[in-house]
Amino acid sequence: MAENESLECITEHERILQEIESTDTACVGPTLRSIYDDQPNAHKRFMEKLDARIRNHDREIEKMCNFHHQGFVDAITELLKVRADAEKLMGQVTDTNRRLQEAGREVTAQTEEVIRCRIQQRNMATTVEKLQLCIPVLEMYSKLKEQLDSKRYYAALKTMEQLEKVYIPRVSQYRFCQIMAENLPRLREEIKEISMSDLKDFLESIRKHSDKVGETAMRQAQQHRTFNSAVAKQASMGHYTKPVYSLNGRTHTHNGLMMDDDTGEEEEADEEILTAQDLVDFSPVYRCLHIYTVLGDRETFENYYRKQRKKQARLVLQPQANMHETVEGYRRYFNQIVGFFVVEDHILHATQGLVTRAFTDELWNMALSKIIAVLRTHSSYCDDPDLVLELKNLIVIFADTLQGYGFPVNRLFDLLFEVRDQYNETLLKKWALVFREIFELDNYSPIPVETEEEYKLVVSRFPFHDTEIEKQDFPKKLPMSQSVPQIYTQVKEFIYASLKFSESLHRSSTEIDDMLRKSTNLLLTRTLSSCLQNLIKKPHIGLTELVQIIINTTHLEQACRYLEEFITNITNVSPETVHTTRLYGLSTFKDARHAAEGEIYTKLNQKIDEFIQLADYEWGMAESDGRASGYLMDLINFLRSTFQVFTHLPGKVAQTACMSACKHLSTSLMQMLLDTELKQISMGAIQQFNLDVIQCELFASSEPVPGFQGDTLQLAFIDLRQLLDLFMVWDWSTYLADYGQPTSKYLRVNPATALALLEKMKDTSKKNNIFSQFRKNDRDKQKLIETVVKQLRSLVNGMSS
Repeated sequence: MAENESLECITEHERILQEIESTDTACVGPTLRSIYDDQPNAHKRFMEKLDARIRNHDREIEKMCNFHHQGFVDAITELLKVRADAEKLMGQVTDTNRRLQEAGREVTAQTEEVIRCRIQQRNMATTVEKLQLCIPVLEMYSKLKEQLDSKRYYAALKTMEQLEKVYIPRVSQYRFCQIMAENLPRLREEIKEISMSDLKDFLESIRKHSDKVGETAMRQAQQHRTFNSAVAKQASMGHYTKPVYSLNGRTHTHNGLMMDDDTGEEEEADEEILTAQDLVDFSPVYRCLHIYTVLGDRETFENYYRKQRKKQARLVLQPQANMHETVEGYRRYFNQIVGFFVVEDHILHATQGLVTRAFTDELWNMALSKIIAVLRTHSSYCDDPDLVLELKNLIVIFADTLQGYGFPVNRLFDLLFEVRDQYNETLLKKWALVFREIFELDNYSPIPVETEEEYKLVVSRFPFHDTEIEKQDFPKKLPMSQSVPQIYTQVKEFIYASLKFSESLHRSSTEIDDMLRKSTNLLLTRTLSSCLQNLIKKPHIGLTELVQIIINTTHLEQACRYLEEFITNITNVSPETVHTTRLYGLSTFKDARHAAEGEIYTKLNQKIDEFIQLADYEWGMAESDGRASGYLMDLINFLRSTFQVFTHLPGKVAQTACMSACKHLSTSLMQMLLDTELKQISMGAIQQFNLDVIQCELFASSEPVPGFQGDTLQLAFIDLRQLLDLFMVWDWSTYLADYGQPTSKYLRVNPATALALLEKMKDTSKKNNIFSQFRKNDRDKQKLIETVVKQLRSLVNGMSS
């Protein structure tokens, strides 16, 4: 067993030695540690083993040295021989090196110079190459500065874009390029601010120039309309060459000839037509639009432009407070609006999307509502028809101008119908003054005609035809007064004035005819009728004037059909057309004539009242004077002379006036007898009163106005006659017996009337016959009166019950 352990120990030591020999000395530690970790005293045995191995290796080294010793000795010998040759060679090499160094020193210097030159050349080439890259950048930046100085901002932005995208990236490593790149955003902002400032200046400029732009556009529209009117006239005459286009105030035709616009002056014909581009520099808008588009901020610019133009539109639409006073005020107002929308139309077509059709339509609709409201308000203040007519012409030109630019203007033409009503109102007011002046200056006497020329002059002004008067010799008189032809002429002038408003309204002849007839009807039925009514009511118009007014209205009524023919000739619309309006002049003059007739009756009655107020009866007289009262004879003479003037009146008018006067006279005399303030009447006063009534009856029977049948006029005094007869004859028995019978002799005597008069006579009998009680006849008469009074009172009471 001990032998086995010894064997294993030997094997292990052998392994360790082999491992030490074959292993790097740095890794020997673990191997040596295993020796000490093994059995006790194992390291001694290992040391013994190690010593044996060392001795074994020494013997092998000695053997090897002995084997190679002779060769080593030979080599040393040879080496000693070579050392001498080497020292000799070393000397030669050193000498050669020295000589070579001396010979190559100049070459070295030249070589270094060449190397330095080559380095400089390479550096220069590199510099040139880099400069070739930098020079375009610098040139572009210099170009940018020049463009900014010359205010070519759009080109400057394009240059900036090229710098950023093309040139600066090539040389971005240089400091100056970085500075350039940092400056470009700042330059862009400066360009935006400058362009916006230019835009603001432009907006301010067009606000000031809108008036001139609008004036030019409206003048061109007016010239175009005038030219079209001239062309239409030529076409209607058969001499017309169709125009192809109009340019610079001249119209080119198919045959190549030039036709001047009918402007009325050579200067205007030769003057070049200016457009909005000629009057306004739009470059700031284009430039600003391009700049903001390039900068990617177009929407901001569009919103700003539209907002500012809306503000300017509201300012333009604000009229001056006194605009309605002169046509120049309206013209400036229209010019500014036209100028505004002409500029917007140009911007719409010259730019893409800066303003849209929807935006301009919105502006126009807003403006149109404001314009219509302004014109309604200001036209209502105008009382001059000439100014209203000029306003209408301005509105037509204004509408035609904007219609030429594509704006809808139907509402403006609808407004013109309202303005037409205002125009007619001003015309009616003006003609009311004209009619009043004519009536005030009229002498209300027939027109004297001395010669044939004077007669023709009157007939040329008024359609008068009377065969009997034409047969008379000169001098002669026409039945109407001077106001008749003047009124007729003025009505025609009114029709002409009304027609002026209808021109250029794009209406048919039928519509114009209807408008003329309606306005003429207003003139006749309202203005002229009112003037006639006021004239008739004037206190200074006497019976003679009223008679002449009736005659005048008769002739004016007859002339109405000539006015209808006059309107027909103007409008070329047949009066047989279904919707043709008829003139109402007949009713106007009939009403005026009836009013004049009524005024005649009133004034006659007033005159009769004036005469009756002069009556001075002595109601207590014992006997009459034997002749009629003076006041009554004067009244009858006045009536006779007045009714002689009525010979030119229609028969019924004169008869009615005469009957009315007689009835009023009869009534007034009856009221005089029955006046409550009159307490006593004597038989002598009754007799005197009877004489006056007899004169009235004689006047009625003398037929002061022809045409009465029998004693019709005398019947006006029948109540008085029967009453006076009753008292004069003292036929009370007959009256009381026949009362209520149709055949009664005193049928028209009312018991109350008889009673009132009888009581006044009874009081007189008592006063004048103090001693009548001592005379039997007087006592009987007094008893009779009292008896009649009682019976009359019973009759009156019976009637009231």
